[in-house]
Amino acid sequence: MSIWEYANPKKFMQTSGAVLPWVLAATVLCLGVGLIWGFFFTPDDYKQGSTVKIIFIHVPAAMMAINAWAMMLVASLIWIIRRHHVSALAAKAAAPVGLTFTAIALVTGALWGQPMWGTWWAWDPRLTSFLILGLFYLGYMALWSAVENPDTAADLTSVLCLVGSVFAVLSRYAVKFWNQGLHQDSTILKVGEKDPLDAAYYLPLVVCIAGFVLLFVTMVLVRTRTEIRARRLAALLTRERMA
Repeated sequence: MSIWEYANPKKFMQTSGAVLPWVLAATVLCLGVGLIWGFFFTPDDYKQGSTVKIIFIHVPAAMMAINAWAMMLVASLIWIIRRHHVSALAAKAAAPVGLTFTAIALVTGALWGQPMWGTWWAWDPRLTSFLILGLFYLGYMALWSAVENPDTAADLTSVLCLVGSVFAVLSRYAVKFWNQGLHQDSTILKVGEKDPLDAAYYLPLVVCIAGFVLLFVTMVLVRTRTEIRARRLAALLTRERMA
């Protein structure tokens, strides 16, 4: 069986319809366990107090905002190279989800940053590139809406996705590229290293991240299925007008 079989809309609808209930159940389980564990069963930080618990929403949202764009990039490249419509529709479906994660990360980051840094916002390299990434999400969605021909829209948005990937990379690695700014580097993978994330927060955070990943998959599957149905409906209406 080739993976490209799932680029067929009929095959995708059958497979996603069977998988979706299980993914949804896993999403509810992971998010429920992770958030309850994180907010109600972890201690306050000795410096940040209870504010540190924003980590259980902020970090997964920020990670998925960047990874959503990465998924859109892969789907856009598949469209450019192989012209599979499902990939283009999946990229389109992922954009509003990625934008939502971006907004959540920006808001929770401001709420977390104000008591820690004494300001709601700073033109920090990572924060600035992350904000620009959010603007690219808006531009991507606007371009889909502005172009009437779906194939032309897919072509143009795929190019925009390639350009916007620069800011997705900067959002992830800005702290390493510019050794300055208020935002710290990631501590999730620094187990056993200097200044790792405390074990009390590590496990519930991993569960929350898994929940956000599953939430993204669930939302993209639902929205892609909706886009396929909308494309079919548009095709049927066009045939009726021509008949």
